Amino acid sequence: MSFLGPTTDPIRQQLIDIRNRLLDVHKAVIDAERVTYERQHGRIPSPGAFLQLVMSDQWFAWLKPMTSLMVEIDETLAARDLADQDDYRRLIARARTLVDPEVVENGFYEHYDGVVSRDVNVAFLHVQLVSRIRSSVA
Repeated sequence: MSFLGPTTDPIRQQLIDIRNRLLDVHKAVIDAERVTYERQHGRIPSPGAFLQLVMSDQWFAWLKPMTSLMVEIDETLAARDLADQDDYRRLIARARTLVDPEVVENGFYEHYDGVVSRDVNVAFLHVQLVSRIRSSVA
């Protein structure tokens, strides 16, 4: 995406870095949840059927806060002329609240923590994401 190119704004760059790590975590969580879903419900027949499940099945509904945050980050980064450092800092703070175990303020984290606990790939990516969020200036 063109709005993710190099920038001279260090806060914007932090948000881009966090966004990229968040995207990796999101994909890994979805993959892990697919495995668990298929163990209980059988094989999902196609990528289209899987996308439909992710978008509408209650099993995946808990992911909406993460998905929504990623969309908001992308929209903010794309609106380069309309966004400023305060917008970037606000989104970094939201990412921190969402996935940082020291800031358990929402219902999302409990389910997320379960996936982090049972999937080594998600756990690895989670540690990278939290480390990047904690090192940000926001």
